Parts: sequence; structure tokens; C-alpha cells
Amino acid sequence: MTTAVDILIVGAGTTGLTLALQAHDHGARVRVVERRTEPFRPSRALILHPRTLEVLRPLGVTDELLELADTAPTAHLHLGSHVVEARLADLDLPDTAFPHLSLLRQMDVERVLTGALAERGVTVERGTDLLTARDDGSSARAVLRSRDGIEEIRCPFVVGCDGPASTVRSCAGIGWHGRPYAEEVVLADVEIDGMPGRPGASRAEVFAGRQGLLFLFPLGEQATWRLLATRPSAGGAGQNFGEPGPSVPRAELQHLLSDAGMPARIERLAWSARVPLQCRLARRFRRGRLFLAGDAAHTYSPATGQGMNAGIQDAVNLGWKLGFAASRFSGEPADRTEAGKGDADTLLASYDRERRSAAHRRLILTHAAFWAEASTGRVPSWLRAVAAPRVAPVIPAVLDRRRPVAEVVRLISQLRVNCRHSPLSVEGRSRLRGAPRPGDRLPDATVSVDGTPRRLHQLLARPGVHVLLQRDADSPPEGVLGPLVTVVRLANSPGRGLLAVRPDGHVGFRSETADPAALTGWLSLVCAPGSPPVRP
Repeated sequence: MTTAVDILIVGAGTTGLTLALQAHDHGARVRVVERRTEPFRPSRALILHPRTLEVLRPLGVTDELLELADTAPTAHLHLGSHVVEARLADLDLPDTAFPHLSLLRQMDVERVLTGALAERGVTVERGTDLLTARDDGSSARAVLRSRDGIEEIRCPFVVGCDGPASTVRSCAGIGWHGRPYAEEVVLADVEIDGMPGRPGASRAEVFAGRQGLLFLFPLGEQATWRLLATRPSAGGAGQNFGEPGPSVPRAELQHLLSDAGMPARIERLAWSARVPLQCRLARRFRRGRLFLAGDAAHTYSPATGQGMNAGIQDAVNLGWKLGFAASRFSGEPADRTEAGKGDADTLLASYDRERRSAAHRRLILTHAAFWAEASTGRVPSWLRAVAAPRVAPVIPAVLDRRRPVAEVVRLISQLRVNCRHSPLSVEGRSRLRGAPRPGDRLPDATVSVDGTPRRLHQLLARPGVHVLLQRDADSPPEGVLGPLVTVVRLANSPGRGLLAVRPDGHVGFRSETADPAALTGWLSLVCAPGSPPVRP
């Protein structure tokens, strides 16, 4: 393949596919390689969070995902002899267009993203393995192996979206710190005779017991039910953490159901696997022109469903930055300005600063949740088997308090994540009071544009930077705006200030007055196409 590319993306899971879409839509030429020859693999992730749907919306894939998803999921919590119903839709989250958790197979997400890439003329190159990658100072170099032979390519950036055993991370010499869990996950697609409840009902069943939690989702790929359970790890040499391993005998799966107190029989076992788990975090997410995203940068337990969601959010954060930076790093060395390269380096360095801190906090969250969910220690076992059934009668009253439940979902889905300490978060000379701070996620709200009420996130559901002007603010000069910068005037917001919103939905700049010089400086800082480089 001889077509010039700006970004080589290694790995075509949800992280790599999202990264390719985001970078492409922000001006980069992308190439995606994947060592797997076939797209299908058993889905390990089954939940999309509200924040993930928000960041995917400008890429034009959210509607198709929602058509495939269960956006009004119900879960039956089996706590001893008590059954508690939890509804996970219509949550008290007025600042998002997606106030619900969405049940959706990872493979369905990958299929939608792959189709969106194909519509843009980008094809995933399957059966292509990365052998080595390095930063030689003026470019990134990678050696690929496919059925056509060995190929060496040169491009501005290489991104490893290649999972916990990342070749890119190894080639970059980036440390991988953490430890394996003493527990493992068991996955299976099964048909079950004697399921409680109404036949054909779309719901998840969750059983709490001394040995851990057992989940049954109506999302099996080879049978009706996907079983997910935790148990003490069986160990074994050469474990491929996070990937489905050896199968689990039907008798062992039946034993898990019986231990959970479920009076049902496995009628048919279509597929099963043990999945060894670990919690690890890369020492850094970037070394020169080599980057890490998703499971190559961090890996968690499945508690709270972070893996796929975190990887997609990494990809959206990094993708626009690489897209904008590509123009400063592409072409012959003589064509590049040192000022332009300096701006781009500030932009690219922000990825590690913003996403690694978020990953560290997420690691703490998932570790605590997995301890409560799966540990067989005395305290967590007692909490699940004794304490939970005792408090079960009051749980419905707690779940009816919509605000606390919504706040838990807000925490889990990363709606509170901010990047206030990023070098890209800039305050104008005069602070615009009452507006989100630079680095904050822009909340959704009803606004007025040309006298018509609109939802703000719907207005911004397109790639690029968005400049929000208050009603009486001066319009930026024509020369300030590039092809990926749009301006929206909010008629219902009195004042003369402005906000500049990054492509990932975070506020980047705010000012009480529409200061063209300051706005131009920020657009240059983020390397928005058409903006001049900042001069030292």
C-alpha cells in the first residue's frame, strides 16, 4: 500500500475504529490495521454510557447505535429470597440527551463504526500484524506483516489500540504497572430452562452470593442469554489477560447458577470461556510520535462497564488532536515551521495529561467496585450474602430517589470528568461568569437560535471547534475562522462573551468579551486548520 497516511492505527476494536473516525473527520489520512482476520469475536462489553454516546454523536453513528440498543433496560436484583427491580432509563440527567444506560453488544458497536469508516473510504486491513514501531525523530516508522509480505511505512504518528499485550507499548518502552486479579470472569452463551419472570421479557438478571455476582443478559450472540459470573481464578501459565481463554464445562456453569440460588437448568451451552483479569495502567500514554489508547493504555475489571467506554472516550480525545496536528507534522521537513511543530507538541502532550489522570481515577473506582462484586474475602462475601438481603426491602425506596441514582450513573459514565488543568484550557482576560469553566464538559441545554428553541448538543453534533457567542457579542473576524470552526449565536444568553468548545465537547476557552486576538491565540494553540502558528 503506497498511499500516504498521517496516522497508522494498530487495532480495530471500538477504540481504534473510533480514533480512525475522529481523526479522519478532523483532517487526517488514516490507515487501520488489525491482526485478526475475521471481525467476529465474542463481545466482552455490553453497556454504552451516556458520555460515550455524547462523544460519538458528532461522528454520525449514535442514531444507528441506539436503534440496535436497549435504551430502557431493567434489571432484577436477586438478593437472597428478595427480588428488586431496577430501571435504568429516564434518569434524572437533564444535561444530556442520553439519560439512560444502553445495553448493546461490543460487536454491534464495532460493526456500526466499521460501516461508518467504509462510508468514508477507509477499509480495515485485516490479517496485518505490527512487528515493530519506532520514533526516528522526524517521523514514526513501522514494520507490518501481512499475506502480501513485509512492509515498512513512515508516517507522522502511530497509535496503539492493540489491547493489553500492546506491541506499540512494548516498542515504545512504556512501563505497564499493576497486577492480576485473584478472580476471573466466566462468559457463556446459553439457553436456560426455568428462567424466572415473564417469558420473552427483555431484562437482566443479577444474583448476589458469597462467591460473587452472576449476571444474565438477553444479549447472547450464539444463544439467548449471555452469562457473566466471577469466581476465584483457576490460574494457569501463559494467560492472555482480558481475552477469552479455555472453555468452561457445562457442569461448572450449572454449579455457578445453583450457587447463585437460581432454580434453572442450562438447556444448551453454545459457547463459554474463562477470562483472566488484571488492573494495570501505562506509565505514560505517549512517547514521541507513538501513542496508546484504550486497553493498550489501561485495563480494568469489568465492574461498572468501563473498558469499551473508556477506550472510545480516549479515542475521541486523541483523534481530533492528531487530526489537527497532522497538518503541522505532514509533508517534507523543509515545509514545516518550528512554531507550528511547537504548537502541535503542546496539543499532543495534553492527551497524556488529560486522559491518564482520568484513567487513574477510573482504576480506583473499578477496583473498589470489583472488590465488592467479586472478592471472596470475609467482608465482601458477608455484604453480598447477608447484608444485601437484609436491606433489600428498603432498596426500592432508595431507587425511587431519582437524583441519587442519577448521580451514581453520572460518576460511572464519566460525565463529571474535566480537564481544567490542561494547557488547552484557557481563561480570557475577563472571566465569563455563570458559564462552564475551561476544561469542563459542556452540558446540554435548551437554547434559542434565530428565535427557534434547540438543544445545544444537537446544534454541535458535527466535527470541529464550535464558538458559542452570547446574544450581543461581536462576531469574530472572518480571518479567525478556519474550515473546522463554526459559530453559533445564542439569542437567549444576554451578554457579550463567548465560549470555544473543543471537538470532544469540553470547553477550551471562555471570555466575558469577544476578544478576537485571544480567540485566535487559542485556535492556534489547538492547531485548528486555517489558524496561524503561535510565534514564540
